[in-house]
Amino acid sequence: MATAREIMTSSAECIGENETLEEAARKMLQFDIGSMPICGEDRRLKGMVSDRDIVTKCLAQGGDPRTTTAGELGEGKPVTIGADDSIEEAIETMERHKVRRLPVIDGHELVGMLSQADIARNYPEDKVGELLRFISFD
Repeated sequence: MATAREIMTSSAECIGENETLEEAARKMLQFDIGSMPICGEDRRLKGMVSDRDIVTKCLAQGGDPRTTTAGELGEGKPVTIGADDSIEEAIETMERHKVRRLPVIDGHELVGMLSQADIARNYPEDKVGELLRFISFD
């Protein structure tokens, strides 16, 4: 069976932990994505930030996205998958943590992102039912 490395999107864009949420929002618009990893200077994953986070954790609470950094929103240890982990493990991780995207790491370095769409494009047809179950997050 395929590994995360084989089907991931390898051109994962990061927002630096010291970059502002305004910069994060611009990158999300530019790349047509709804969330992105927060990386340190060493490309180590520090967290995730989503467009919803920017709205609910900054704007709705009176914060200023021009001065609030992405690192300020990154909470706790992000859910990840190893580059050589199986797709089945990725699906189980998504189900368990109720996430639709996983940063893919090799050692401590971010090497890509694995989304539901990546899995759907590469998942065997005979397992489509299982895939639909995991996407719906009952």
